[in-house]
Amino acid sequence: METVSIPSELAGTSHPEWQYLDLMRQIWENGSERADRTGIGTRSICGAQLRYDLADGAMPLLTTKRVYWKTATREMLWFLTGETNIRPLVLQGVKIWNEWPHARYVKETGEDIALEDFVQRVADDEGFAKRWGDLGPVYGKQWVDWPTYRYRKDGLYERGGGINQVAQVVDSLKNDPGSRRHILEGWNVAELDQMALPPCHKTYQFHVAGNSKGCDRLNCVLYQRSCDVALGLPFNLWSAALLMRMMAQQTGLEPGELIWMGGDVHLYLNHAHLIEEQLAREPQGSPALELTRTPETIFDYRIEDFVVHDYAPLPPIKAPVAV
Repeated sequence: METVSIPSELAGTSHPEWQYLDLMRQIWENGSERADRTGIGTRSICGAQLRYDLADGAMPLLTTKRVYWKTATREMLWFLTGETNIRPLVLQGVKIWNEWPHARYVKETGEDIALEDFVQRVADDEGFAKRWGDLGPVYGKQWVDWPTYRYRKDGLYERGGGINQVAQVVDSLKNDPGSRRHILEGWNVAELDQMALPPCHKTYQFHVAGNSKGCDRLNCVLYQRSCDVALGLPFNLWSAALLMRMMAQQTGLEPGELIWMGGDVHLYLNHAHLIEEQLAREPQGSPALELTRTPETIFDYRIEDFVVHDYAPLPPIKAPVAV
C-alpha cells in the first residue's frame, strides 16, 4: 500500500486535503506510464490509502477546485433507488453517465449523433430512453436488488428474489454492531459483462467502534479497484462520506473515519493541465455537511436534505472524461 506523506515544504499544515494533493503529485511524478482500455494512457501506482475524520460534520470535499457535490449527491440518491437508466439523472441535469450509453448508441446504430442531441432525446422520449439509456445492472441494481437463483429438482436454476444489501447493512448495524459482515458489494462477477462500466468503487465495509465520549462511531472502508484521481476521486470521496453520514444517522451512530483504499490509482495523460493547475493551489476553509432532517429510511432522502457550510472553493478545472 502506497504511503501518502506530506511534502517537506508543507510540513506543519494539517488541512486534510493535502493528502489528496500529495497522492496526485506522487502519481504524476513517479507513476508508471501504462496503456489502458481507453487508449489515452495513464500514469499509475498500485495501492494507496486516504483517511478522513467526519466528526463535527467534516467532509472530504475538495476546495482546490470546485466539486459539484449536489451532482454527486443526486447520483448517490439515484443509486439507492436501484435505477439503472440515465433518464432520471438527465431530467435533473446530471451528466456524469451520459457518455457510455451515447457511445453504445453510436456504435450499434451507426448514427453520428452529437452527445447533446442524444441526451435531449433521452429526456424527451421515454421509449427511446428505455431502449438506449440503460446502463445494465450497475451499482444501484447490485446494492438494492442483487439477483439470487434457486436450484430446482429438475437440475435447472430459476431466478429468486433480489437482495437489498443496503437495507441489510442498516439492519445489521442496528442489531449486531459488533459484526464483521457489514459489507456492501457491487462486484457481481456473473453480470460484469452486462454493465456499461464495471463498478470502480466496489466494496464498502462498515465498522462500529466506541470512543472516549461513550458514543459509538461508524467507520467505513471503501475499496476502489480503479480510480481516476483527477476527475473521479473527488466525487468518490464525497459520495462515500455521504453514504456513511446517511448510514450513521439511520443507525443512531456518530460519524467516524472514512478510509479510502485504491487499487489501480491513476491519472490520465491528457489531464496534465488540470493536474499542474490544481497542484499549484492550496486548500481553502473546512466544508461541513448538515443533514436537515432524519427520513424514515435510508431510501427516503431528498436533495434538499443536505446543506453544505463553509464551502468557498477555487474555480473548477475542466478536463475530458475517458470512456
